[in-house]
Amino acid sequence: MTERCVLLLGGSFDPVHLGHIALARYFCALLHPDELRLIPAGQPWQKPDLTTPPEHRVAMLEDAFDDWVVPVTIDTQEIEREGPTYTIDTLRALRKQLGDDVALVILLGADQLLNLHTWRDWQKLFDLANLCIATRPGFEIPAEALDSSVAAALMRRQASPAQLRATPHGLIYIAHDLAMAVSSTAVRQALAENNPPVLEGLLPPPVLDYIQHHHLYQTRH
Repeated sequence: MTERCVLLLGGSFDPVHLGHIALARYFCALLHPDELRLIPAGQPWQKPDLTTPPEHRVAMLEDAFDDWVVPVTIDTQEIEREGPTYTIDTLRALRKQLGDDVALVILLGADQLLNLHTWRDWQKLFDLANLCIATRPGFEIPAEALDSSVAAALMRRQASPAQLRATPHGLIYIAHDLAMAVSSTAVRQALAENNPPVLEGLLPPPVLDYIQHHHLYQTRH
């Protein structure tokens, strides 16, 4: 049995949008964690075009997750780390900090699962954490689209939410009914075009207020 359960939601958060909120809310309701830890990326190796200063991305996270349903920590270790950032390094640091008896659960969208085999030392992720994958209603992850070793890991490691909550690492849960799917690219495009009706369905109001106050994304295309 584990002492605690900590959900980990990483990303560029450029900007944080309602898709991120929905993902976090869904798994907080499902797993009842002791903490939600948000991990904004520093220099993600797969997104070299990230240009919004980290202090703005952190501030938007603070606004979006204010008064959340569980305690929230914004973990800036990837921002502070020099050079490209990799999830495996972050997990190793978290294990040193939190210990071996905590259930660490990484929250991912289905699109990230399709690219999981390209992550550095991805198979070692299971030595450090569990994975929760969210897909949209009616969306099935096609086996032929997955790397064969990732597909094998899915078959071997699938477990229930209760098992993830009670196990430090090594398991996978796939949720098939998360309705909210938001593209960060679509958000930035709507911001660049100053399209308020679209933005109301994509961004938390405090985040939109922050973006407008600081004149962010106006030159994005």
